[in-house]
Amino acid sequence: MSLIVQKYGGSSVSNAESIKRVAKRIVETRKAGNDVVVAVSAMGDTTDELLDLAHEVAPIPAPRELDMLLTAGERISMALLAMAIKNLGHEARSYTGSQAGMITDARHGAARIVDVTPGRVQEALTDGAIAIVAGFQGFNRGTGDITTLGRGGSDTTAVALAAALHADVCEIYTDVDGIFTADPRVVPHARKIDRITSEEMLELAAAGSKVLHIRAVEYARRHGVTLHVRTSFNGNLGTIVYNPAAPGLDENGEAVEEPIISGVAIDLSEAKITVVGVPDIPGKAAQIFNIVAKTGANIDMIVQNVSAAATGLTDISFTLPKSEAQSVLTALTVEKEQVGFQSLQHDDQIGKLALVGAGMRTNSGVSAKLFTALFEAGINIEMISTSEIRISVVTRADTIHEAARVVHTAFGLDAEDVAVVYAGTGR
Repeated sequence: MSLIVQKYGGSSVSNAESIKRVAKRIVETRKAGNDVVVAVSAMGDTTDELLDLAHEVAPIPAPRELDMLLTAGERISMALLAMAIKNLGHEARSYTGSQAGMITDARHGAARIVDVTPGRVQEALTDGAIAIVAGFQGFNRGTGDITTLGRGGSDTTAVALAAALHADVCEIYTDVDGIFTADPRVVPHARKIDRITSEEMLELAAAGSKVLHIRAVEYARRHGVTLHVRTSFNGNLGTIVYNPAAPGLDENGEAVEEPIISGVAIDLSEAKITVVGVPDIPGKAAQIFNIVAKTGANIDMIVQNVSAAATGLTDISFTLPKSEAQSVLTALTVEKEQVGFQSLQHDDQIGKLALVGAGMRTNSGVSAKLFTALFEAGINIEMISTSEIRISVVTRADTIHEAARVVHTAFGLDAEDVAVVYAGTGR
């Protein structure tokens, strides 16, 4: 008997009919002889609607109370799903995050899991029941308060449960057939990937791919959890995300090399700040980024220009989430005289494109092909960043979708058929 953890996103349980369809799939998995644990998100856009409601009554909602409010969404869907399963003649028990033993730190809105003690979930499995767990939420022992894991946190809930219960696989159900070589909403001929390493998936998630949350991928990689990303709208096999230490296998079980390029991801959520006229002397970059660090901003790409010989000044540019840009600009402005830079520039009309593939390590010419494709499309590159298996570039926001399409084609990733998106926004 296998133990399977399944996670269903908001679009999979968006209404009563969807919940009944999901319940039927869960029961079929149970009838096949498997123990089943399910992590479920709030129905449809419930979380966004609750957030809007909170901001209507309080411009800056109290973090503790906001967490109490937002966890209501998952409690609704877990209870309804348990009811639907019982209506099909199978025992199901629903649990909040705290009841399921999801222990977190005390940070509201973006808590991190510090321990998982799924005693009640294991008890339900021992009794032959299906366990339904509210995703996205946890509990801090020190404060006794309910916490939330941040957007996409239901993915992390599912993976954490799979790791703690030593599940055979963690199935992430979404509104597309698996992980694609690009967002099928942007690149219609994106091709489904059958297998991808967790290392590549981490890079894609960090670069803006919305199918899997980056924290969930990292948790799975660290704890050796195999992920199967598939859709709840049909019975098709999806994408396996596996440990890169294990060999890649083809459909016949034969070892194969990793593909040169696995996929293209884009991100429109970042802004660029340029610190203009920085004295090119030791310690100035440290000053700047110490100031940035105090704001809690998450820096992505950094580029420093060669200093001008006549002035001895240089420019330093970096990207960060748009939502964090204003606090960084304010902090740097306060310290302008101490650092000695001339001015600040803020640009929130940028887009980031990332090309990811484990095969980059042993294949030359990837950068040349990428830059040529963008050049031939008339798309200008503003910043470049690389890792062993990723090349990221920043361009204008209004050209990023076209950039994704031309790069996708240049690397031979296009499929013959148009990809199907069943619902929602991809997570």
